[in-house]
Amino acid sequence: MYTPAAADVAKLRSTTGAGMMDCKKALVEAEGDFDKAIEILRKKGQKVAANRADRESSEGAVIAKVNEDCTMGSIIALNCETDFVAKNSDFVLLANELAEQAVFYANKEEFLASDFHGQTVAEKLIEQTGVIGEKVEIGAFERIEGPFLGAYIHAGNKIAAITALSGKVDGGEEVAKSVSMQVAAMNPIALDETKVSQETIDRELEIERDILTKEGKPANIIDNILKGKMQKFYKDNTLVHQAFIKDGGMSVADYVKSANSDLKVVGFVRVSLT
Repeated sequence: MYTPAAADVAKLRSTTGAGMMDCKKALVEAEGDFDKAIEILRKKGQKVAANRADRESSEGAVIAKVNEDCTMGSIIALNCETDFVAKNSDFVLLANELAEQAVFYANKEEFLASDFHGQTVAEKLIEQTGVIGEKVEIGAFERIEGPFLGAYIHAGNKIAAITALSGKVDGGEEVAKSVSMQVAAMNPIALDETKVSQETIDRELEIERDILTKEGKPANIIDNILKGKMQKFYKDNTLVHQAFIKDGGMSVADYVKSANSDLKVVGFVRVSLT
Protein backbone atom coordinates (compact mmCIF):
# COMPACT_ATOMS: atom_id res chain seq x y z
CA MET A 1 0.00 0.00 0.00
CA TYR A 2 1.22 3.49 -0.86
CA THR A 3 2.57 5.41 2.14
CA PRO A 4 2.77 9.19 1.63
CA ALA A 5 5.85 11.08 2.72
CA ALA A 6 5.42 13.42 5.67
CA ALA A 7 6.35 16.37 3.44
CA ASP A 8 3.53 15.51 1.02
CA VAL A 9 1.02 15.29 3.87
CA ALA A 10 2.20 18.64 5.18
CA LYS A 11 1.95 20.19 1.72
CA LEU A 12 -1.62 18.93 1.26
CA ARG A 13 -2.56 20.19 4.69
CA SER A 14 -1.08 23.61 3.90
CA THR A 15 -2.97 23.74 0.60
CA THR A 16 -6.37 22.60 1.87
CA GLY A 17 -6.38 23.34 5.58
CA ALA A 18 -7.57 19.79 6.27
CA GLY A 19 -6.34 17.79 9.25
CA MET A 20 -3.15 15.73 9.06
CA MET A 21 -4.91 12.35 9.22
CA ASP A 22 -7.49 13.41 6.62
CA CYS A 23 -4.68 14.50 4.30
CA LYS A 24 -2.79 11.26 4.82
CA LYS A 25 -5.87 9.15 4.11
CA ALA A 26 -6.67 11.21 0.99
CA LEU A 27 -3.14 10.74 -0.37
CA VAL A 28 -3.29 7.01 0.32
CA GLU A 29 -6.64 6.76 -1.47
CA ALA A 30 -5.30 8.84 -4.37
CA GLU A 31 -2.10 6.75 -4.47
CA GLY A 32 0.01 9.88 -4.25
CA ASP A 33 -1.84 11.92 -6.88
CA PHE A 34 -1.90 15.37 -5.28
CA ASP A 35 -4.76 16.81 -7.38
CA LYS A 36 -6.85 13.69 -6.87
CA ALA A 37 -6.25 13.91 -3.12
CA ILE A 38 -7.58 17.47 -3.14
CA GLU A 39 -10.68 16.26 -4.98
CA ILE A 40 -11.17 13.51 -2.39
CA LEU A 41 -11.03 16.10 0.40
CA ARG A 42 -13.48 18.33 -1.48
CA LYS A 43 -15.88 15.41 -1.88
CA LYS A 44 -15.61 14.79 1.83
CA GLY A 45 -16.46 18.43 2.33
CA GLN A 46 -19.49 18.15 0.06
CA LYS A 47 -20.72 15.18 2.05
CA VAL A 48 -20.28 17.02 5.34
CA ALA A 49 -21.95 20.11 3.91
CA ALA A 50 -24.97 18.05 2.86
CA ASN A 51 -25.22 16.50 6.32
CA ARG A 52 -25.11 19.93 7.98
CA ALA A 53 -27.36 21.76 5.52
CA ASP A 54 -30.11 22.17 8.12
CA ARG A 55 -27.80 23.47 10.86
CA GLU A 56 -28.01 27.06 12.08
CA SER A 57 -24.99 29.17 11.03
CA SER A 58 -25.66 32.25 13.13
CA GLU A 59 -22.07 32.93 14.20
CA GLY A 60 -19.24 34.15 11.98
CA ALA A 61 -17.16 37.12 10.93
CA VAL A 62 -18.47 40.29 9.28
CA ILE A 63 -15.79 42.00 7.20
CA ALA A 64 -15.89 45.27 5.22
CA LYS A 65 -13.41 46.11 2.46
CA VAL A 66 -12.94 48.93 -0.03
CA ASN A 67 -10.74 49.01 -3.13
CA GLU A 68 -7.52 51.02 -3.40
CA ASP A 69 -9.09 54.20 -4.75
CA CYS A 70 -11.96 53.99 -2.22
CA THR A 71 -14.74 53.98 -4.83
CA MET A 72 -16.05 50.40 -4.46
CA GLY A 73 -16.71 48.46 -1.30
CA SER A 74 -18.42 45.38 0.05
CA ILE A 75 -19.36 43.73 3.31
CA ILE A 76 -19.75 39.99 3.69
CA ALA A 77 -20.72 37.78 6.60
CA LEU A 78 -18.83 34.48 6.57
CA ASN A 79 -21.13 32.42 8.74
CA CYS A 80 -20.41 29.33 10.83
CA GLU A 81 -22.14 27.49 13.67
CA THR A 82 -20.09 28.38 16.76
CA ASP A 83 -18.34 31.42 18.19
CA PHE A 84 -15.27 29.23 18.77
CA VAL A 85 -14.80 28.81 15.00
CA ALA A 86 -15.74 32.46 14.31
CA LYS A 87 -12.82 33.62 16.47
CA ASN A 88 -10.30 31.23 14.90
CA SER A 89 -7.52 33.19 13.19
CA ASP A 90 -7.61 31.06 10.03
CA PHE A 91 -11.37 31.55 9.74
CA VAL A 92 -11.03 35.33 10.13
CA LEU A 93 -8.19 35.35 7.59
CA LEU A 94 -10.39 33.50 5.09
CA ALA A 95 -13.22 35.98 5.73
CA ASN A 96 -10.86 38.87 4.98
CA GLU A 97 -9.60 37.26 1.77
CA LEU A 98 -13.15 36.61 0.59
CA ALA A 99 -14.24 40.15 1.45
CA GLU A 100 -11.37 41.60 -0.60
CA GLN A 101 -12.55 39.58 -3.58
CA ALA A 102 -16.23 40.42 -3.05
CA VAL A 103 -15.53 44.12 -3.75
CA PHE A 104 -15.34 43.40 -7.47
CA TYR A 105 -18.64 41.51 -7.87
CA ALA A 106 -22.07 43.07 -8.25
CA ASN A 107 -24.01 40.49 -6.25
CA LYS A 108 -23.71 37.40 -4.09
CA GLU A 109 -24.39 34.99 -6.95
CA GLU A 110 -21.56 36.37 -9.11
CA PHE A 111 -19.24 36.34 -6.10
CA LEU A 112 -19.99 32.71 -5.22
CA ALA A 113 -19.30 31.68 -8.82
CA SER A 114 -16.00 33.59 -9.02
CA ASP A 115 -12.58 31.91 -9.00
CA PHE A 116 -10.83 31.65 -5.64
CA HIS A 117 -7.38 30.07 -5.94
CA GLY A 118 -8.43 27.55 -8.58
CA GLN A 119 -11.94 26.79 -7.34
CA THR A 120 -15.12 28.77 -7.01
CA VAL A 121 -15.96 30.58 -3.80
CA ALA A 122 -18.92 28.22 -3.39
CA GLU A 123 -16.60 25.21 -3.68
CA LYS A 124 -14.21 26.75 -1.15
CA LEU A 125 -17.05 27.08 1.34
CA ILE A 126 -17.98 23.42 0.85
CA GLU A 127 -14.34 22.45 1.31
CA GLN A 128 -14.14 24.45 4.54
CA THR A 129 -17.30 22.81 5.82
CA GLY A 130 -15.48 19.51 5.50
CA VAL A 131 -12.27 20.85 7.04
CA ILE A 132 -13.91 22.59 10.00
CA GLY A 133 -16.83 20.23 10.55
CA GLU A 134 -19.33 23.10 10.72
CA LYS A 135 -21.65 24.61 8.14
CA VAL A 136 -19.78 27.49 6.48
CA GLU A 137 -21.58 29.87 4.13
CA ILE A 138 -21.82 33.44 2.96
CA GLY A 139 -24.72 34.99 4.82
CA ALA A 140 -25.08 38.68 4.08
CA PHE A 141 -23.54 40.33 1.02
CA GLU A 142 -23.69 44.10 0.55
CA ARG A 143 -21.94 46.20 -2.05
CA ILE A 144 -21.67 49.96 -2.53
CA GLU A 145 -20.03 52.41 -4.92
CA GLY A 146 -19.42 56.11 -4.47
CA PRO A 147 -17.02 59.02 -4.94
CA PHE A 148 -15.22 58.18 -1.68
CA LEU A 149 -15.81 55.28 0.69
CA GLY A 150 -14.68 54.52 4.22
CA ALA A 151 -15.29 51.42 6.33
CA TYR A 152 -15.54 50.44 9.97
CA ILE A 153 -15.54 46.96 11.53
CA HIS A 154 -16.62 46.76 15.15
CA ALA A 155 -14.39 44.81 17.54
CA GLY A 156 -15.18 41.11 17.35
CA ASN A 157 -16.17 41.21 13.67
CA LYS A 158 -19.91 41.11 14.42
CA ILE A 159 -20.91 44.41 12.78
CA ALA A 160 -19.45 46.35 9.87
CA ALA A 161 -20.44 49.40 7.85
CA ILE A 162 -19.29 51.37 4.82
CA THR A 163 -20.15 55.01 4.15
CA ALA A 164 -20.06 56.83 0.81
CA LEU A 165 -19.17 60.51 0.79
CA SER A 166 -19.86 62.93 -2.06
CA GLY A 167 -16.17 63.51 -2.77
CA LYS A 168 -12.59 63.05 -1.71
CA VAL A 169 -11.39 65.78 0.65
CA ASP A 170 -8.61 66.29 3.17
CA GLY A 171 -9.54 64.28 6.25
CA GLY A 172 -12.16 62.36 4.30
CA GLU A 173 -10.85 59.00 5.45
CA GLU A 174 -11.47 59.86 9.11
CA VAL A 175 -14.88 61.36 8.32
CA ALA A 176 -16.02 58.28 6.41
CA LYS A 177 -14.77 55.97 9.15
CA SER A 178 -16.49 58.01 11.87
CA VAL A 179 -19.79 58.04 10.00
CA SER A 180 -19.44 54.31 9.38
CA MET A 181 -18.98 53.91 13.14
CA GLN A 182 -22.24 55.84 13.56
CA VAL A 183 -23.98 53.51 11.13
CA ALA A 184 -22.67 50.45 12.96
CA ALA A 185 -23.74 51.75 16.37
CA MET A 186 -27.06 53.44 15.59
CA ASN A 187 -28.37 51.31 12.70
CA PRO A 188 -30.24 54.05 10.80
CA ILE A 189 -33.10 52.87 8.62
CA ALA A 190 -32.28 55.24 5.74
CA LEU A 191 -29.97 58.04 4.63
CA ASP A 192 -32.59 60.78 5.09
CA GLU A 193 -36.38 61.23 5.09
CA THR A 194 -36.57 60.94 1.29
CA LYS A 195 -35.18 57.42 1.45
CA VAL A 196 -37.62 56.10 4.07
CA SER A 197 -40.10 53.70 2.49
CA GLN A 198 -43.73 54.74 2.27
CA GLU A 199 -44.64 51.54 4.07
CA THR A 200 -42.54 52.59 7.06
CA ILE A 201 -43.99 56.11 7.06
CA ASP A 202 -47.55 54.79 6.89
CA ARG A 203 -46.91 52.37 9.74
CA GLU A 204 -45.44 55.10 11.99
CA LEU A 205 -48.30 57.46 11.20
CA GLU A 206 -50.84 54.77 12.00
CA ILE A 207 -49.19 53.94 15.33
CA GLU A 208 -48.86 57.57 16.40
CA ARG A 209 -52.41 58.46 15.25
CA ASP A 210 -53.80 55.55 17.27
CA ILE A 211 -51.88 56.69 20.38
CA LEU A 212 -53.05 60.30 20.02
CA THR A 213 -56.65 59.21 19.47
CA LYS A 214 -56.60 57.04 22.60
CA GLU A 215 -55.14 59.99 24.51
CA GLY A 216 -58.22 61.97 23.51
CA LYS A 217 -56.49 64.53 21.32
CA PRO A 218 -58.96 66.47 19.12
CA ALA A 219 -59.08 65.23 15.55
CA ASN A 220 -58.45 68.73 14.15
CA ILE A 221 -55.01 68.99 15.79
CA ILE A 222 -53.81 65.40 15.38
CA ASP A 223 -52.40 66.06 11.88
CA ASN A 224 -50.25 68.93 13.17
CA ILE A 225 -48.98 66.81 16.06
CA LEU A 226 -48.17 64.01 13.63
CA LYS A 227 -45.92 66.32 11.61
CA GLY A 228 -43.83 66.96 14.69
CA LYS A 229 -43.81 63.26 15.58
CA MET A 230 -42.50 62.36 12.13
CA GLN A 231 -39.79 65.00 12.29
CA LYS A 232 -38.57 63.40 15.51
CA PHE A 233 -38.79 59.96 13.90
CA TYR A 234 -36.58 61.11 11.02
CA LYS A 235 -34.13 62.73 13.47
CA ASP A 236 -33.81 59.51 15.45
CA ASN A 237 -33.76 57.04 12.58
CA THR A 238 -32.19 58.58 9.46
CA LEU A 239 -28.43 58.84 9.27
CA VAL A 240 -27.81 62.46 8.34
CA HIS A 241 -30.29 63.77 10.95
CA GLN A 242 -29.11 61.59 13.84
CA ALA A 243 -27.10 63.17 16.66
CA PHE A 244 -23.44 62.44 15.98
CA ILE A 245 -22.24 59.81 18.49
CA LYS A 246 -18.89 61.57 19.06
CA ASP A 247 -20.54 64.96 19.66
CA GLY A 248 -24.25 64.96 20.47
CA GLY A 249 -24.39 68.71 19.91
CA MET A 250 -24.32 68.27 16.14
CA SER A 251 -26.02 66.07 13.59
CA VAL A 252 -24.13 63.68 11.32
CA ALA A 253 -24.73 66.10 8.43
CA ASP A 254 -23.25 68.94 10.48
CA TYR A 255 -20.21 66.85 11.39
CA VAL A 256 -19.56 66.01 7.74
CA LYS A 257 -19.90 69.67 6.73
CA SER A 258 -17.44 70.66 9.46
CA ALA A 259 -14.76 68.83 7.47
CA ASN A 260 -15.77 70.45 4.19
CA SER A 261 -18.77 72.70 3.56
CA ASP A 262 -19.61 70.92 0.32
CA LEU A 263 -19.25 67.39 1.68
CA LYS A 264 -22.30 65.14 2.07
CA VAL A 265 -23.09 61.54 2.92
CA VAL A 266 -24.55 59.91 -0.19
CA GLY A 267 -24.97 56.30 0.90
CA PHE A 268 -24.18 53.54 3.37
CA VAL A 269 -24.44 49.79 3.91
CA ARG A 270 -24.40 47.83 7.15
CA VAL A 271 -24.23 44.15 8.10
CA SER A 272 -24.69 42.67 11.54
CA LEU A 273 -24.83 39.10 12.80
CA THR A 274 -27.48 40.05 15.35
